[in-house]
Amino acid sequence: MSLLSRNHFDSLLFDMDGTLWDAVDSYCAVWNRSIDQCCPQVPHVDYPTLASMMGKPLDVIYGHIVGDAFPEDKFMERLVGNEKEMMPRLGGKLYPGVAATIAELAKTHRLFMVSNCTVDGLPNFLAYTGLAPYFVDTLSFGETGCEKDVNIAKMVDKHHLERPLYIGDTQGDCDSSHCAGVPFAWATYGFGRNVHGAEYTLDKISTLLTIA
Repeated sequence: MSLLSRNHFDSLLFDMDGTLWDAVDSYCAVWNRSIDQCCPQVPHVDYPTLASMMGKPLDVIYGHIVGDAFPEDKFMERLVGNEKEMMPRLGGKLYPGVAATIAELAKTHRLFMVSNCTVDGLPNFLAYTGLAPYFVDTLSFGETGCEKDVNIAKMVDKHHLERPLYIGDTQGDCDSSHCAGVPFAWATYGFGRNVHGAEYTLDKISTLLTIA
């Protein structure tokens, strides 16, 4: 019997923000630079405000921060440009144990990422952290314009995943995972609070080594 056949899951799909790293300080810098360039009358966003919106689609975050102060398409174009320029330099902080756990899981599972970030968000993460060799594929809201449940389902269908598990940190992640017909593991150390319905809870990322 192979190692893979003894696992509960054949594949693991990861959220990014609040699950693998915290890059909110850097995102604030990107958003605030975009605000200064496009609509300086809008107040700067701070860490607690942006952290509370992690996991939501970009258009929802835009509505909370900018509203109707500037055309959304033009602001998002500037935001994506600033992120592409700034995030490879600013990056974020991996949660404890992430790098070692991902390397170990990749020995027996196919690993993927599905996030509500911009089109460059996941490539920037993988390049900055050096974790690219461990992941088979990624998909984001910025690429498809689709909600997370749709993108999870797309990934499952594309790669013919039979026993996937989605790992995230918010109620939205949990709901999206279940809408896609995939069980969910809640990273309790992330941004989400009072998440209901998760099949598994993770107080640290390395807990995946015992359940996956």
